[in-house]
Amino acid sequence: MDQQRQRVLDGLRDLAAIQSELGRQYARSRQMHATDAAAIVEIISAEEHGRPLTPARLAERIGLTTGATSILLNRLEEAGRIVRTRENSDRRIVTLHSTPGIQADADEYYEPLARRLDAVLHDHSPAELDLIETTVNRLRSTINAYLEDAK
Repeated sequence: MDQQRQRVLDGLRDLAAIQSELGRQYARSRQMHATDAAAIVEIISAEEHGRPLTPARLAERIGLTTGATSILLNRLEEAGRIVRTRENSDRRIVTLHSTPGIQADADEYYEPLARRLDAVLHDHSPAELDLIETTVNRLRSTINAYLEDAK
């Protein structure tokens, strides 16, 4: 493999590792289990994209069994961090939502980083951002396809 491409892939792996560490640090700073924090981040992220998660989808996202996810959701709900709702026309479908308190808490932790990351991206032209976005999307699609093939 070309050295430059290898450095890019190494950088992406490092970025993924740092992202994981960021989640663990958020959990420690809030005296939460790392899995609880990961679930909260996934729930909030899905909400922000207008696609609230179901418990089954959350289980897939954080790598837990449905039984373990149910226990996790009970714990988060009892702590006032999430709510389960049935707003879908099919009342059997449960969706997960963050509470205003945990949303504000996550914003307090992550917002300073979001501003720094935005400042980095602000230095790039629209054409450069288009290229970055296209590359990220292609890499994500490739990894998703690999995961599907491995099932």
